[in-house]
This record gives sequence, structure tokens and C-alpha cells, in this order.
Amino acid sequence: MPSFGENEVLVKTTAASLQYLDLILTENTAGFNIPLPFIPVSEGVGVVESVGKNVSRWKKGDSVIIPFIPRWEAGKTTHFHNALRTGMQTSGTLAEFTVQPENTLVRTPTNLTHEEAAALPVAGLTAWTSLVTQANIKAGQTILIQGSGGVSLFALQIAKIFGLKVIATTGSKEKEQKLKDIGADEVINYKAFPEWSSEVKRLNNGVGVDVTLDVAGTETINQSILSVREHGYVGLIGFMSGGQLSFNIVPLIMNYIRLQGYSVGNAQELNDLVNAVEKNNLKPVIDSIFPIEHTQEGFYRLKSGKAFGKIVIKF
Repeated sequence: MPSFGENEVLVKTTAASLQYLDLILTENTAGFNIPLPFIPVSEGVGVVESVGKNVSRWKKGDSVIIPFIPRWEAGKTTHFHNALRTGMQTSGTLAEFTVQPENTLVRTPTNLTHEEAAALPVAGLTAWTSLVTQANIKAGQTILIQGSGGVSLFALQIAKIFGLKVIATTGSKEKEQKLKDIGADEVINYKAFPEWSSEVKRLNNGVGVDVTLDVAGTETINQSILSVREHGYVGLIGFMSGGQLSFNIVPLIMNYIRLQGYSVGNAQELNDLVNAVEKNNLKPVIDSIFPIEHTQEGFYRLKSGKAFGKIVIKF
């Protein structure tokens, strides 16, 4: 049982959610060189087990979301905030108990199960801050959603709440209908259209979209840039095909395109997301739920690329 301080909260984990970052950390394929032994996984929720004597916000039994960046309460990030991330510089959520600071815990939405809420602190918050805080999306705009991972599906759902037209891409015939079922207006199979930016424009009256979130990096960045219109926004949020980018800057300059790297968000923004989830009864897309005894199977499911939505570990 971990010890905790006067301003800290002991949280009993109820569910954790897997993401691509967890996979590359456990396989050590990105050079992070995490020292062993180490507890992985960055997303999770739980129930307050006990609180430090100075804690006033929380009490035993409260359902809470475990923060990915536990020092980041509000405002822009700083070196101090950025130096500590759950499941990276500090132990992850794949543990029965974790110790969290009082000020960055956020309540779970009342309309979600703990398994659903486990998808919010990284995947949900990344989509929310990228679209709402950074891209400043507005009703009537068009967004290109890439793939069917957790962030992309959250982005699709958030875009529909805000009244955007959604064009989605997938390499799976089976997933095309699933994307339409959760709100995609148009779906492009990128295997049929390797230069999918042209198809994006064809489906959007000959012009690029207002916003896209690039989730793959190396192999998709050029098509992402070519898919957006003048003053378009390309959010750099993933590196599933690699982190080295090589692209022609001419369309970037000529079309005044904004490339923005962004990673998750702060506790205040997570609270905004929770409120939006409740008011719109947004339900995260869950691919599968594994009991903690079968965590390895969950990782293999993530690695397969066949998942549609989040993979959750239930305690």
C-alpha cells in the first residue's frame, strides 16, 4: 500500500485504458528507456480510498479520473508540469492503488461507467483540447478524422456535438459502416485512395477541410497538409507510423496552414470535457474489456490494429 502526503489522495483503481503510448513503452520501441521494475499504463479511473489531512475537495468513495499530467491544473503547460506524466516518469494506472494530488483529480461523469470513463484522461482529453482549445472548432466547419483509434473516435463524437461535418478515413471495409454509425458523414478507405487528400476535397465541394488531427506522423503528414483549406489546422497528436516528418513546405506557406503539436490537457479542460460528456450523453466507443488477469491479451488486441475504440482493463 503506497503512503501519501497531507495534500494527496489515495485512489483505488477500478479501470484502466490502453493506448499506443503504453504499447511502445512496454515494448521499448521508442527509446524512452524506462527503468525496471515499472508499472505501465497512462489512463485510468478509480474510487477515493483515503485522503490526506489537508484535502478538502474529496472524500472516501468519490469516483475520480486519474490525471495523465498530475501537476497541470490550468493554463499553459510549463517545464514543471511537463516533467511528470503518469505511466512515463511516474508509475502508471495498472496498479490497485495510486497516489494523486488533490487539485488535478476530476470527478467521473455521472452518465458513464468506470470502464467508459477510463478513456477520458488521455484519448478524450487530447481530442477535446486539440479541437476545442487549439483549433477552436465552430458549427458548419468540416473535419477530417483519421482512423478509428481512441483519439480519432472521440474527435468524431466531439465534432458532431459542435455541429461539424465529418469525413473519416479507414483501411478496413468492416470499419467503414461503424464510422458512419457513430456519425461520420463520409468515409474514405485509404487503401483504395492512397492519395486520400484528393478524395477529401472531392467530398467537400472541391476545397480542403478546416481541421484534421494527424495520428500517424511519418506516413500521413503530407496528405494531412494537403487535405486542409486555407488557414486550416493540422493537429500533430500521434506517431503510429513514426515521428520523423518530411514534407513540402510550399502548400503550408501558400495556404497559411497551422501545424500544432499538442499532448492532452489540464485538469480544468478535463472538467470541461466531463461536463460536455454529461450534457450531451456522449458515450466513449469501447472495443473490448479485459479483466486485469488478462491484461496481456488486451495489449495484443491493441497491437493487432483491429480494435475499434478503446481497450479497457477492468479491476
